[in-house]
Amino acid sequence: VVCLETHSQLIPLQSLAEALLSAKAEGRLTVGVYECAKIMNADPDSVSFCLLATDDFECDIALQIHFTLIQAFCFDNDISIVRVNDLKRLNALVGAKGQLEDAHCVLITNPAEDSWEDPALEKLHMFCEESRSYNEWVPEITLPER
Repeated sequence: VVCLETHSQLIPLQSLAEALLSAKAEGRLTVGVYECAKIMNADPDSVSFCLLATDDFECDIALQIHFTLIQAFCFDNDISIVRVNDLKRLNALVGAKGQLEDAHCVLITNPAEDSWEDPALEKLHMFCEESRSYNEWVPEITLPER
C-alpha cells in the first residue's frame, strides 16, 4: 500500500484523476462490475486500465470472487490494474451528477487510433510497472477526502 504522504503517491493520484476525467469526457469509461466484465469478454484488447474500489471489499464474498477473476483476467491480458480505497470518492469522479454508479470496477479503454496517447494514462502504466518490480501486483492509490 502506497501512502498519500509520499511524493511518489502524488503523481499516480494526479494522473489517475486526469486519466479518469479525460476518459469520461471522451466516452472511454466503463463503470460497474458486470459492464466491465462484458467489455473485457467482448474486446479485451480495447481495455487499457482497470480500477477496483476496495473499501467495502471484506464484507461481500461475491465481490471478492469478482475481483479475483477480474485481477486474473487483467494479469493474463497485460492490463494495468490498481485498487482505490474510497468507493464514494471514486463514484464522485466517474458518475454523473446526482447519479449513483456501481464503481467497484472501472475500466478505461484505449484512445482512438487517430488520437494522441493519454499522458496521464502512460504515467499510471509506469506506476503499475514500477510497483510490480517491487512485487506489489495490484498497487493501491489512496483517494483524498473532500
